[in-house]
Amino acid sequence: MKTIVLGADHGGFELKNTIKAHLEAKGFNVIDVGTNSADSCDYPVFASLACQKVLDGSAELGILVCGTGIGMSMAANKHHGIRAACCSDTFSARLTRLHNNANFLCLGARVVGAGLALDLVDNFVNAEFEGDRHVKRLSLIEDIENGKLVK
Repeated sequence: MKTIVLGADHGGFELKNTIKAHLEAKGFNVIDVGTNSADSCDYPVFASLACQKVLDGSAELGILVCGTGIGMSMAANKHHGIRAACCSDTFSARLTRLHNNANFLCLGARVVGAGLALDLVDNFVNAEFEGDRHVKRLSLIEDIENGKLVK
């Protein structure tokens, strides 16, 4: 079973805990890097902690939650090798794995409710990268990440 790392700031704390219980009930291994309260904190810290777990191989996928999901996705995408997508619809959550091989789903606790968030999580964690024509496009993204100009 996949290991999934979770991280959140104060705005995403409650939803992170809901997602954690949901994933554990489905048999996933979960690493929770915090935060562990609703006290104000800085989302880049928890994005970075979670990204390190995917980058070092401790987890296959990650889910990050803040108020909008945008800050978490911006912070996560600063890490070389991380492909984080902020999603609020199930089609995008599934396709970001199928076509973009995203390794992080970012959610906004103030944007989606718990029911939709769990549907997004299920679509994300159960989808597998299709490869094929998408491999070339991911290579182009990696070129950009490595400072090469793409033409």
